[in-house]
Amino acid sequence: MPALLAATLAGGHPAPAHADGPPPSHGAPPQLTAETPGSPQGAPAPLYGPPGQPAGPPAAPPTTREAIMDRAEEWTRAKVPYAMNGYWSDGYRQDCSGFISMAWNLGSSEWTGSLTSVAERITKDQLEPGDILLFHNAKDPENGSHVTLFGGWTDSSRTRYTAYEQTRPATRRQATPYAYWTNSAQFLPYRYRGLAEGGGRHADGYPGRETWRRLFS
Repeated sequence: MPALLAATLAGGHPAPAHADGPPPSHGAPPQLTAETPGSPQGAPAPLYGPPGQPAGPPAAPPTTREAIMDRAEEWTRAKVPYAMNGYWSDGYRQDCSGFISMAWNLGSSEWTGSLTSVAERITKDQLEPGDILLFHNAKDPENGSHVTLFGGWTDSSRTRYTAYEQTRPATRRQATPYAYWTNSAQFLPYRYRGLAEGGGRHADGYPGRETWRRLFS
């Protein structure tokens, strides 16, 4: 699917292009909506895409929750356009799993079928900002497969959370019913294996309250 028009960063500054990779096109995408997204995706690929495929399973370099959320917020502010075959100026594929690969600072753009190789299953009660909610439809990967980044609970009953996700038309952040709008029972929580201790951004106390205030106040 051809890359869509790219958005500019907040403040009107265009996202820098990497000298060795495909620069994003220019122009703002349509205003984000709350429509339920489709989620086709590409297979694992090196940064900046073809030629070649990544060799072996992805590495899990150490990072922190703070760094994960900061990277996610960069794409959110830039409103990076969704593109299954497009690569942003930082080298990552512009689909849902490319977004998570970028947030986790992986060395390749993974897909929903390979993200679990650098993650471990957790429970709903263990979710913290920087974790993910993943649905991989193994029988038909392009039918419903999707992944979101957990940004914190938005209510004390833990029925809604702030989801960061790469979806049409562009990166968005919005309150989302747990676990997702569709196929909710198939979305499972995972935590990045390379997560360093500490790193801030906790979802306990009033679940997600401080995260919500920080991001939306």
